[in-house]
Formats: sequence, C-alpha cells, structure tokens
Amino acid sequence: MDEALLREFEACLTDTATLAFRVAYSVLRQREDAEDVAQDAFVRAYARFSQLRDRGRFRAWLVRLTFRLALDRQRAVRRRGNLERAAGEPPAPGPSASNVDPVQLSRLWDAIDALPHKLRWPIVLSAIHGHDVKEVAALLGVPEGTVKSRLFLARRRLKEQLR
Repeated sequence: MDEALLREFEACLTDTATLAFRVAYSVLRQREDAEDVAQDAFVRAYARFSQLRDRGRFRAWLVRLTFRLALDRQRAVRRRGNLERAAGEPPAPGPSASNVDPVQLSRLWDAIDALPHKLRWPIVLSAIHGHDVKEVAALLGVPEGTVKSRLFLARRRLKEQLR
C-alpha cells in the first residue's frame, strides 16, 4: 500500500475503530472476543482498502465487515458450547454488568437475541449505540423507511417479550 493510501486508511480507521469494537461487543458481549473480532476486521479492511471504490462508505463497510465476523465468532462459540455440553463440561460464564441488575440485563439480551437479525440490528445500532435513523440506514444499506418500520416492530416485540 502506498504512503498516501496508508494515511487515508489510518484516518478512516481512527474515526471508526471504536464503532467496530462496539458492534462486535453488541453481538458477542465478551470484551476479549469483541477486541479480537475488531482487530480481525481492521486487518481485513487494511488488506482490502485499496479495492474500496467509495471511501466515503468506509464506516458502513467496516461495520458490515465487523458484524459478519462477530456473527461468525458467535456461531463458533455456540458450536463449541454445544460440544462442551454434549461432553458434559460446564458452559463458560457469561458477561455481567456492574451497574445493572444481572437478571434484568440477561432478560433484555435474551429478548434482543430472540429478534430476527433484520429487527435486531436496527435496535442495537439505534438504542444501544445511539445512531440516528439515517446513520442506521447507511450502516445497514437499507432505506430510512425500512429502518423506521424495523425499529417499530423490534420495539413492539421487545415490549411483548419483556412483559
């Protein structure tokens, strides 16, 4: 990679590194796993940066890349957990939050996990990461109206599940 392209990549990454970690963490809810996935996303983004035609879409591209890598890691962890349970080993302990009731937190994340992916990601990006509708639409590559309807449906399902 030439020097100008490297500087451009570093500038783009500086603006989005935290977001990549937060996306990975929202899927995995394990700090170490999220850090690993974010680092993997950075390495892959670096390797493919010269092929990115619209550098203005770097943020959305990195979020999608991180999201897919996090889902792959989550599937691998679930497979490993299923194998461990089948072998009679106890499951690994889950995440905890110090300032939130762990039972309520667990219930909330179970409800979020029960949502289909198309409803889960708008609610995670909007409610948890604080992105507005326009940003969520750009990150997911869907129209703003689609994001609004998915947020409405996701909130309704969460409300029903948490009653």
